[in-house]
Amino acid sequence: MYNYFINKEILGTFTGLVVTVNIIVQFTKFIVKDRFGDSFVRLYNFIISLILTFIFARVGEDLEGIALTVINAVLISLASMGAYETVTDPKAEKQKIR
Repeated sequence: MYNYFINKEILGTFTGLVVTVNIIVQFTKFIVKDRFGDSFVRLYNFIISLILTFIFARVGEDLEGIALTVINAVLISLASMGAYETVTDPKAEKQKIR
């Protein structure tokens, strides 16, 4: 049995980062939406993903490692947003904006 819910080993995994980003963003989203609007929430999600990925799942110290870490942060951000939409409204129908 675990003595704690989240630790650095869990945050070093893809699933751990996706869940953590989702929790942080959903818990603080109302502040961002009230101040900056709906469109900023996706950027906020990516910023949180980027920060956590650089802290807990950095790939390397060189330019290649930084680029891979940023790409991983994008994947974590997209997975986090997709997971939220799937859980909250699985039968959502998107409308095409003209």
